[in-house]
Order: sequence, then structure tokens, then C-alpha cells
Amino acid sequence: MNDVFAAVDAAVQTVENNPILNISIFAAFVAVTLFIVLRASRNNKSAADYYAAGRSFTGPQNGFAISGDYLSAASFLGIVGAIAVNGYDGFLYSIGFLVAWLVALLLVAELMRNTGKFTMADVLSFRLKERPVRMAAAITTLAVCLFYLLAQMAGAGGLVALLLGINDQLGQSIVVAVVGVLMIVYVLIGGMKGTTWVQIVKAFLLIGGALAMTVWVLALNGFSLNTLLESAVAASTSDPADAILAPGLKYGSNPWDFISLAIALVLGTAGLPHVLMRFYTVPTAKEARRSVVWAIWLIGLFYLLTLVLGYGAGSLVGADTILAAPGGVNAAAPLLANALGGPLLLGFISAVAFATILAVVAGLTITAAASFAHDIYANVWKKGNVKPDGEVKVARRTVIVIGVLAILGGIGVQGQNVAFLVALAFAVAASANLPTIIYSLFWRRFTTRGAVWSMYGGLAAAIILIVLSPVFWGTPTSVFRDVGTAIWPLNNPGIVSIPLGFFLGWLGSIISHKGEDPRKAAEMEVRSLTGFGAEKATHH
Repeated sequence: MNDVFAAVDAAVQTVENNPILNISIFAAFVAVTLFIVLRASRNNKSAADYYAAGRSFTGPQNGFAISGDYLSAASFLGIVGAIAVNGYDGFLYSIGFLVAWLVALLLVAELMRNTGKFTMADVLSFRLKERPVRMAAAITTLAVCLFYLLAQMAGAGGLVALLLGINDQLGQSIVVAVVGVLMIVYVLIGGMKGTTWVQIVKAFLLIGGALAMTVWVLALNGFSLNTLLESAVAASTSDPADAILAPGLKYGSNPWDFISLAIALVLGTAGLPHVLMRFYTVPTAKEARRSVVWAIWLIGLFYLLTLVLGYGAGSLVGADTILAAPGGVNAAAPLLANALGGPLLLGFISAVAFATILAVVAGLTITAAASFAHDIYANVWKKGNVKPDGEVKVARRTVIVIGVLAILGGIGVQGQNVAFLVALAFAVAASANLPTIIYSLFWRRFTTRGAVWSMYGGLAAAIILIVLSPVFWGTPTSVFRDVGTAIWPLNNPGIVSIPLGFFLGWLGSIISHKGEDPRKAAEMEVRSLTGFGAEKATHH
């Protein structure tokens, strides 16, 4: 076993020495995906083509694309790193992200597909006053997408820095800028169809790569999970060593933080605009439901693999080596690949992780652009009087603005755990979007004032609590390192902001003088449950 550790040490030392191979694998990957995007972009004529891929995907294809969208850098880099360093507490991210799918499947997937056209705001404004609701929904969508983008950009910076041996801040910032530019190119050319195909390819590669590494790690431990856990404990630097097998290593000192995180993870998915938008790329509600079932199987399998990969990285690479590497905790999966298969496997796994980031940022960017162009520009500003190609033009300009913002923000959050940053995006989604979606679909007395209060109130509460929390102030991993002290003690705002979003939606509706048009509410109920009338609305 000592030979293995010696080999690992040597391998970790040589991670930086083979950038040519890594760049070659990267370049090949980018070339292939750009070719796919160009092929797919030839039919992008209308807004339906650009935003919803012409509704041309089957359930299983869309299931792969959803899992490609959902298994972001947080799932691969962040969770494997969290398990390697924090053991059991890191695996809680996997559980939360997976259980969240059941909420999405049971409560929103089919109903959203039946009621909407392109964006979440289409559903919310169906029975409420259009302009204020669309404006609020678009702003919350943009906020969630930007938070999520920050996480992906941080992962990209750390990953490429590890591959090219860039340790300084400037080098990582340049890497983030390059990722941002690539992402802008993908979305401008490919629209939703190109983005979806990149996600399908990436889901195949990511699940395949993770499966191969899992089998390899288990083979080194005689295909015994018990032996793997024992070797992880033997390599652990925590005190006591077996603390990585028990709850409490990360959240033991503050269980409220854990509860807040858990609520955000479980409720966040059903409010994530880029996941909801995927339901519109299939032709029928039945296919939407099929695609979610496929996605649950694929994502569930992947999260089981993260357990082996995380403890494998802990035992073969060691928590201290991971934390000291460029990219910090997000380097666990690439370092494990390097320890198992040397530079070739490292290059492949990193290219897959890089593709993961590109596919997810492309999905987020197109969602944010659609939200701005379709909701704010076409329906609020121009009141629906837009030339057919005008909306897509605005969407493309928006892509460039969002790309620039993502690059600047990504440079600001270097070194943060990606899974943790995504948890913040989930908290914002669950606080600002979910209450309004649930009330719109299930509560007839819900009013425009309730929707606007809920969205703005939930969003403001989540963001203010994040800014006042240790995420920004007072700890070595804060955005402002070791400066000031946090006013709000919890890292995740979900425990306060999510109930507040639901409460404000209820309160605003109760004190509104009159409810909305009951016929619209009844029509929406019939449409959401049966899909009757939705196809007609889809094609107008």
C-alpha cells in the first residue's frame, strides 16, 4: 500500500508537468462540441427554435440533457471534494440534490410543460397581471442564473489552473475569461438545440468517466466498500480519524446551517429556471414526464458514484494535498484521476469536467437571455409587438452582457467550493421562484400582489442574508478574506428566506382587495392537469 501512496505523491508532483497533453485533449473536445453546435444551429429560425429547440427532443434524449444540465461542476468537482475532505457531511449534498428531483417530478414538471411556452414567467403571468409578474419573474430568473454561473466559473478557473499548473490569481482570472468567451460563442451560435446536444454528449462522457473511475477505485480495494472506507479513515487527518464516517465534521458545530442547506437543496431544483426550461424542449407533457424519470435514474446513479470517488480521493490523494492544490477542494476528482491513470486519465476527466462547466453555463446563459428578451423586452417593454427575429436578436445581445458579468463574478469567487456556491443559487431559487410556482399551480386565490411580494421579498431576503453571512465576511474562505465579522451566522439563507417567500405570497394575496379572474384560474387548472389548450398556445 505504501508503494501506492508513493506513486500518488509522485503523480501529484507531476500534475503540472504535462500541460501540452491536457491542452490537446481540451482542444479536441472544444472542436468536437463546436462542430455539434454548428450542425445543430442550422435550423434556428424562430424564437421557438432558439429557446426551445423547436420542441424536437424525445423524453430519453431530454432526460440525458436534463442530467447534463443538472450534473454541474458542483456535482462532479464540488461533491467529490466535499466528501474527500468532510466525509459524511459532504455526501449530504448528493442526497439533497437527488431528493430534490422528486419534488420537481411530483409538483412541477408536467404542470409547467402544460401551461407554459418558453419561460417560467409564461406560466406565472397566465392568470395574473402580465407586466408586473413577468418583470419580477425575469429578475429572479436572472439572479438565480448569475449565482449559478458564478459557481461554474469558479470551478472552471480552478480546474484549468490545476491542469496548467497556474497558481497565481492573474492566471486563474485569464482562464475564467477564456471559459466565458467560449460559453458566449456556444450560445450565440447554437441556441437551445446546440446547447442540448452538448449536454447529451457531456452526460454520456461524465457518467461514463465517473463509472470507470469508480470501478478502478473499488478494484484497488478488492471491490469492498468496507476496505475503501477503512483506507479513507487510515489516510484521514481529522481528529479522530473515523470522524469522516460520521455526521458532524462540517456541520456539527452549527446544525442550523445544515438544516438551512438541506431545505435549500431539496426545494431549490423545482425553482431552477434553467431546469424548468428544459421541459419545453419536448413535444408533449408525457415526454416531459418521461424525461424526468430518465433524469432521476441517471442522476441517482451518478450520485452513488460520488460516494466512492469522494472516499477514494480521500484515501489515495489525501485531504491536505487536495486543499493545497490549485482550485482547492474542487481539485479532488482531477487529482484522483491523476493518481489512478496518470496524465492521460487526468486530461480526459478534466476535459469532461470542463465540458460539464461549458454545457451548464450555456444552458444557464440561454435561460437568462430568454428571460430578458422574451419577458422583459418583448412582453413588458414592447407589449408583445415584436418582429419575429427581433426577440432572438435581443436574446443574443443579452448573452454577451451575461457572459461579461459571469466572467467578472467568476474572478471574484475563486477558491470557493463550487457545491457550496450552487447551494446559494438553490436557496435563491427556492425563496424567490418556488412559492410563486406552487401557489400559481395549486391555489386559486393567489393574486398578482402575492406573486410580486413573494418573488421580490424572497429574492431580497436571500441576497441580503448571503451578503451579511460568513460567505462574504470574516473567515479565511470568505469573499473578503478575514475582513470584518458576519452579522448573520449561517452560510445558507434558506431557513429564513424560503418560509418568508411562501409567507409573503400568502399575505399579499390575502390583503389584495380582489382576487384575479376566477375563469383564468379555472382555465389554468384544467390546462395544467390535462394539457388541453397548451399545444394551441405553444404554436401561436
